[in-house]
Amino acid sequence: MLTIISFAFLFLLFGSFSSLFVWLCFEVFAWNIRRGNAAKRQSVFQTLNIAPRDHSRLVGFFHPYCNAGGGGERVLWTAIAALQRNEPEIISVVYSGDIDATKTQILNKVKARFDIELDPSKIHFVFLRSRKWVEDSQWPYFTLLGQSIGSIYLAYEAMSILIPDLYIDTMGYAFTFHVASFLGRVPVGAYVHYPTISTDMLARVRSRKKWHTNTSVVSSSAVLSKFKLLYYRIFMYYYASSLRTASFLMVNSSWTKNHVDSILQHHDLLLDALHLLPPITTFKLLNALFYPRMGDPPTSARIVYPPCDTREMSSFPVTNRQHVILSVAQFRPEKDHPAQLRAFAELLSCYPEHTRNIGTRDPVKLVLIGGSRNEEDAQRVAGLRQLARELKIEEHTEFIVNAAYPVVLDWLSKAGIGLSTMVDEHFGINVVEFMAAGVIPVAHASGGPLKDIIVPFNGQPTGKQDIMPNQPGSLQKHYIKPFHCLKRKRSLYATVLVHGLFSASLKKSSRKGGMRVGGKSG
Repeated sequence: MLTIISFAFLFLLFGSFSSLFVWLCFEVFAWNIRRGNAAKRQSVFQTLNIAPRDHSRLVGFFHPYCNAGGGGERVLWTAIAALQRNEPEIISVVYSGDIDATKTQILNKVKARFDIELDPSKIHFVFLRSRKWVEDSQWPYFTLLGQSIGSIYLAYEAMSILIPDLYIDTMGYAFTFHVASFLGRVPVGAYVHYPTISTDMLARVRSRKKWHTNTSVVSSSAVLSKFKLLYYRIFMYYYASSLRTASFLMVNSSWTKNHVDSILQHHDLLLDALHLLPPITTFKLLNALFYPRMGDPPTSARIVYPPCDTREMSSFPVTNRQHVILSVAQFRPEKDHPAQLRAFAELLSCYPEHTRNIGTRDPVKLVLIGGSRNEEDAQRVAGLRQLARELKIEEHTEFIVNAAYPVVLDWLSKAGIGLSTMVDEHFGINVVEFMAAGVIPVAHASGGPLKDIIVPFNGQPTGKQDIMPNQPGSLQKHYIKPFHCLKRKRSLYATVLVHGLFSASLKKSSRKGGMRVGGKSG
């Protein structure tokens, strides 16, 4: 018995001293990064031709794909525009991995894509060269873990170049919070578009349901499914821990808020017990002793709806629309563009009178507008074009990649139906734009479209929600109805609703204290 007690004592003593040594090594490493930051700040002010003042502050936005041109980027640039307008002494620092573009090119694209004008003298770009490590193509296996590790290294590169006064993640890389908090010793905040892992993902693995995050190889194997469930369980624990590092959390919809709030309350008794061991406990105590946390960790997130500039769209007439089914979404796997093509093929098969072959003067057309971020997205677009040829609907489809904002507005002004097929869409700016422009939205009955957007107005429907009847990614012919079955008055109700709820009136959003009208406290 004495031997066991002695061994336990030695283990605790060794664990404590080893933790102290590791903590000191980390602290020296972090101090070495921080000590040169003052000169780097001066360099930023000199580059922008701004005389540094005592109250000048740098707010960093971690957004490696800032030049992608999607809804998440609209949030980023609207936030920066609001800062420039309301806090002129603040310099926005964007951590970007778009090394193939210059600052001028990025800002010009922001103007062309979103019609957002930014003051170049109040924004600085830190270009990161390690973005490839957050690409899913780099991690064919254990993708979530790999991308999270990659984001940690990317954040380390960012902090090595410049440490801001406030670090805000706007892309969902929660594991970077530890890097900014420990290396930079700065407060951390986040705007969460979509949780990296959710209880829904665990449920799909547990039920062995095939999905784009749960391949048939895993779902068909009981052993692999149990192993992946354990992997997700551990990942969820550390993801929750990362979120609690933040000083504040904002989310884009009720769906995202419900999931993030659930994750913030998540605990695992076994993993909690393991973290009571001396090495980890000692490390935490030292950190808390020398760098006490300011405020309590967040227990819930605040809803701040994404900015949707509906002012011009709401002026579009809702009559005399063309037989155009419009899709506006980045060409990413979760957007499920193949489902749209198959649904459209079903529509033409069931209603051949809407095809060119019958000789109609106004045949139905599917127009897919979306952003392409990289070579993978470009290959995805090529695959969609090939699928359209295989389905024999090529002459009825049109792909518009990286369209300028006026082009998007033009199609919104003449389309009749807007299609969104993503399951658990976190918010759905494209659906808001459909409704604002008088386009009848048809969306999957989940996520933001279900809870926040396609909701009745004065007791009247504002769009159509459907749940795909069979396997995900497969739509049936009843999912898209022929045009004459859709009542145009839905567009009128929808336009009034979104113009009141989601219009990005900048003056109103300033008074609300958020990024846009419609923000709700968590």
